[in-house]
Amino acid sequence: MTKTTDFTKVVQDMMASFPVDASALQNAFKTQAAMGEKLSKVALEAAEKSTEITAKWTKDTIAKLGDVSKAKTEPTDYTKSVTDFASAAAEMAAENMAAFAEVAKKVQMETVELMLAAGKDFSEDATAAVKKATAEVSSVAKKAAAAAK
Repeated sequence: MTKTTDFTKVVQDMMASFPVDASALQNAFKTQAAMGEKLSKVALEAAEKSTEITAKWTKDTIAKLGDVSKAKTEPTDYTKSVTDFASAAAEMAAENMAAFAEVAKKVQMETVELMLAAGKDFSEDATAAVKKATAEVSSVAKKAAAAAK
């Protein structure tokens, strides 16, 4: 009664009865890493394209401002110059916003495609892991039942 029971052996035997498949975890990690890489590529391409659009827009705006800042001979020429700039700026804004929308649309489509593919991969991996675990648990249960007889 004064001696404490050592459960170390009991726990070790119990843990050995429930095999853990480390390859399933490794495969899940590899799949996750591959998906992360693909999503990063999509995001970086979108950032690059957005930066190109912004740089072009800025360059075009500066060029148009060059025309506005030139000295004019008639006061009405200043009004016309500012009006032309405002019209050109509105047109450039519409064009560039459409370009940004195309980038966003492409990112959205590629992300959905990646998610669908990843969902399919995860589903297949999970099904395989569950089948393997079920077979192993059934095997252990049969061995335990045979040992009990």
